[in-house]
Amino acid sequence: MLLAQLKQHDEGQGLIEYALIVLLIAIVVIVVLTAVGGEINGVFSDISNELSGAGT
Repeated sequence: MLLAQLKQHDEGQGLIEYALIVLLIAIVVIVVLTAVGGEINGVFSDISNELSGAGT
């Protein structure tokens, strides 16, 4: 019975570790997108303007 409890504890610990890794990756992605968001918006605006001008 003690071994079964220890195994469940390890599985729960692993799940929490994976959840923390996913959370850390999500935070990094949000920070990066926030930092370069304006730059990306500018690139898409330039592309849109070029495509609009190409049709005339």
